[in-house]
Amino acid sequence: MDKIFTPPEKTDRDGRAIFAPYPLRKVEAILASHGLSVIVTPPEKLEKVVSKGAKVIGINTHDPLGIEPVSMKLSIIFGGGKTWTAKFFEELGEKIKKIKSKYDIKVVVGGAGAWQLEKEPPEWIDVVFIGHAEIDFPEIVKKLEEGEKVPRVVRARYPKKLSEIPTIVNAARGGEVQITRGCPRGCWFCSVTPDTFISFPIDYIMKEVEVNMKAGIKDVSLITDDMMLYGAKSLREVNHDAIIRLYTELKKAGVDYINFAHISASPVKLSPRTIKEMSEIAGWNEEKAVSPVVGLETGSEKIFNKYMKMKAFPWGYNNWKDLIVEATAIMNDSYIYPCYTMTIGYPDETDEDVEQSIKLVEYIIDHEPIAWIFPLPVIPMGTSKIRDNPLPAIERLPSRYWDLLYITWKYDLQITRKLSKTITATSKNKLIRSLAMYLIDKVFNNVEWYFEQLKESKGKSALSYKDLNLNTTYGVMWAVTQLFKLAFSSSS
Repeated sequence: MDKIFTPPEKTDRDGRAIFAPYPLRKVEAILASHGLSVIVTPPEKLEKVVSKGAKVIGINTHDPLGIEPVSMKLSIIFGGGKTWTAKFFEELGEKIKKIKSKYDIKVVVGGAGAWQLEKEPPEWIDVVFIGHAEIDFPEIVKKLEEGEKVPRVVRARYPKKLSEIPTIVNAARGGEVQITRGCPRGCWFCSVTPDTFISFPIDYIMKEVEVNMKAGIKDVSLITDDMMLYGAKSLREVNHDAIIRLYTELKKAGVDYINFAHISASPVKLSPRTIKEMSEIAGWNEEKAVSPVVGLETGSEKIFNKYMKMKAFPWGYNNWKDLIVEATAIMNDSYIYPCYTMTIGYPDETDEDVEQSIKLVEYIIDHEPIAWIFPLPVIPMGTSKIRDNPLPAIERLPSRYWDLLYITWKYDLQITRKLSKTITATSKNKLIRSLAMYLIDKVFNNVEWYFEQLKESKGKSALSYKDLNLNTTYGVMWAVTQLFKLAFSSSS
C-alpha cells in the first residue's frame, strides 16, 4: 500500500530530497548552522546515503504508533488494530535494523510524535528526542558521532531568542513556513501549550518563502496554532495591521495561494474586518477556499471550564455556542470553511457531558454553516497536562459518543458533497480529482448504515472488522470489493 499512499520522493543524484517536510528542513538548517554535515533523504534512499559514511540517522515522526487523534478515531471505529502509520513505522524499523547490522551508526527519533516512543522505545532507536531542536539537538548529534554516552530519552530546552532559530535553507514541501510557535490559551489536551509563544518577524518569514519559491513552489502554507494570534501581545487583541501586512507581502512576492493550518473562533469574532481583508488579499473564492482546523472541543460546561477554560477568551463558556455560530458565519463569508474538532473521552466525562456536546452540535447545524465537525477521542500526548491519562478505547468512551459521531457524520457528508468541486480543485492530478469525486459521489453517500450500526451498538459493531489486514492481498481485495458494492448499491 505504500506505493499508493507514500509514493517515492524525488531526490538528486546524492539522495538529497528535493522537497521535504518543514520540520526536517528546520533540523537541517539547525545542524548546518553548527557546522554539521547533513543530508535530508526519504526512507527509500536511506541506505544509499548511509553508505557514504553517515554516523547518525535522524528520523522525523508524526504518528509512529498510530495513536494521534485522527488515527485513533479511525482505528476505534473500524475495530482497533494497527494504523498504516504504525505499520509504515514498523517497516522503517526493519529497514534500519538491517542498516545498523551493516554499518556503525546511531539512530535518533524526534518530531511531533516522538512522545509516543518515550515509555517503550524500539530497541533499534538509540535516542528519543522530545521537543524543539535548536538548543540541544546539535550537541546530541556531536556526542553520538564521537561515541559518547547519551540518555535514551532527551527532553529539549526551548529557544529563547530569535537568533537561535535559523531559517530553512532548502525547500519545504507544500511551501510550508512557520509564522508562530506555541499558544497562550493553555488547553490541557494540547501538546504545544508548554511552548513560549512567539510571532516570527515578516522579514524572517519572507526569507523562508523565498527559499520555497526559488524551488518552484508558488503556494504558501502558514504553520501556526492560531492565524489570528500573529503579532498579538495578548488574547484580548488581534493585531490587524501585522496580519494584513504579512498577507500583503506574500502577494507582493508573487505567491499564488495562501493557506494556513489553524485558527480560533474567538479572535475571529474580535476582528471580522481582519478575516475579510485576509480573504480579499489572498483572493479566496469558491474554488480557492481554505479549511483550517478550529477547536470546538466540547459543549459540556464542566469539561470546558476544567480542560480549556481560555478557549473562548475574552468570553467564557456561556458565550461559546453563539461565539462559534457567529465566527463560522464570518469565516464562511470570506471563503473559510472550518474543520471543527472535538475532544471526547476525558476520564471524568459522562454521557450527560456528551449530551451537552450533542446539543451544541445540533445548535450549530441548525444555523447551516459550511463547516465540518469531527468528534475525536482525546489523546494523552506526552507533552500535555493530561499525559498520564489512559489511551481511549471503545469500552472507555461515553456511550453517547456514538450518537454524536452519527450526527456529525451525516452533516459532514452534506458539506463534503456541497464543496466537492472546491475539495477536488486543490489537486493538480486529474486521476486523483476523478477518484475523489467518485468517492464523494458514490461511496461516501452509501456508508450511513455503518455509522448507524455504530450508534445502535455503541461502537461494538466495529469489532467485526478488527482482524481485517489491509496489508495483505486478501484485505485489499476485500476492501476494493466493498467499495464497488457501495458504489453501485444505489442508482442515484
